[in-house]
Amino acid sequence: MATTAEDVEKAVALALETLSAAPPENWEKSAGTLTWTCWETAEHLADDLFAYAAQLGLRREPVNRYVPFELIRRRPEAPDGVILADREHGPEGLLQVLETCGALLAAMVRTAPPSARGFHSLGVADPAGTAAMGVVEVLVHTHDLAEGLGLDWTPPADLCDRVLLRLFPDAPTGTDRWPTLLWATGRGDLPGHPRLESWRWDSSVR
Repeated sequence: MATTAEDVEKAVALALETLSAAPPENWEKSAGTLTWTCWETAEHLADDLFAYAAQLGLRREPVNRYVPFELIRRRPEAPDGVILADREHGPEGLLQVLETCGALLAAMVRTAPPSARGFHSLGVADPAGTAAMGVVEVLVHTHDLAEGLGLDWTPPADLCDRVLLRLFPDAPTGTDRWPTLLWATGRGDLPGHPRLESWRWDSSVR
């Protein structure tokens, strides 16, 4: 089954439910093994969702590069992006930014024609592939955030399974889905399989 706009909405809703329980003082801690803070990682996640929606909005050929938004970086170690949250509004405002960027991607996936294509360096994607990329970003970056914020996070196996089938066709299929997605994105061990030192997905149309 293809990944859908409803999957994007579900992933974002579950992430927001989890992240809303974070103590405000923890947002400046590192997100898992990343060099970014939890605040910066949440901004990066929102930016990913926004960017995927923007890429899918192109209709004129060729779709051969990223939409040239000007990128901003607040400090050398931080990720660059278009989406930055106003810190005066605290974590609540940050999560609103994440929520609305998720809604933008879901809306674009839902309304784009099947022929729409969004550029990505790992494969030009159709709407379903773009949805799968967005879901992976939400699932694995919420994992990073949960580690930094001191929260528990285990997303549904069916969501993990759909994005594994779409973006990681060579990943093991007879294993638990969430540990397999963490393994496929270089974030965990999987019994019987060597840990990945580098990873990539295949978002090309299939």
